[in-house]
Amino acid sequence: MSLFTIADLHLSVASDHPMDVFGSRWQDYMKKLSKNWRAVVKEEDTVVIPGDISWAMNLSGAREDFALIDSLPGKKLFGKGNRDFWWDTATKCGNFFEECGFNTLSLLYNNAYVVEDFIVCGTRGWFLEKTQQITVGNVDYEKISSRELQRLKLSLDMAKKLQVGEHADKEILVFLHFPPVWGDFVCGEMLDLMKAYGVKRCYFGHIHGTYAAPAKQSYEGLELFLISSDYLNFVPHRIFP
Repeated sequence: MSLFTIADLHLSVASDHPMDVFGSRWQDYMKKLSKNWRAVVKEEDTVVIPGDISWAMNLSGAREDFALIDSLPGKKLFGKGNRDFWWDTATKCGNFFEECGFNTLSLLYNNAYVVEDFIVCGTRGWFLEKTQQITVGNVDYEKISSRELQRLKLSLDMAKKLQVGEHADKEILVFLHFPPVWGDFVCGEMLDLMKAYGVKRCYFGHIHGTYAAPAKQSYEGLELFLISSDYLNFVPHRIFP
């Protein structure tokens, strides 16, 4: 069984939200994604999708987008992105998935999962600095940043609880939506937290259009992987094997 990841699907099956305005790579991107996904992912595999999954504004509106993802091979773990306005409580999301028969969908949220040789965890994160924050209305940057840091800690704590007994040698992987490091910006608090829990690899999305960027960066011993869907040309990134 294999482990994959890909972020920023930006699906809009039931709504008119064209993405090709953001560049030629987005032309027919949902068809491209489905074709490429089926070419590499098998039913027994797992795919982590850290955010910006659907443009829908609520769970009901995301039904057809979720149906598309559920129809693709593998188990999917959803992380939250800044565009996932459909996101509700974990209970409501779980109930919705069950009611719709979406048996391959789960949330990666304040929790962790054992997947093959790894324990996966993560959270959304937030903008690297206050000046980058582009939101609607009055948003408390410090409050959200602190909350996301606590959510990452909750997920890491769950990972540590799983990292016992037969899972003691399994590596903890972190999946974020926002990058913890990008250019000159560094989210020191999240980096320090990951270091404290022995994390060596972190995967993130959110960044679009920078196709000349390296697929992997290193920062103080932490390997950072950009896995936005357009950067990957809509082919899920294989982590294992």
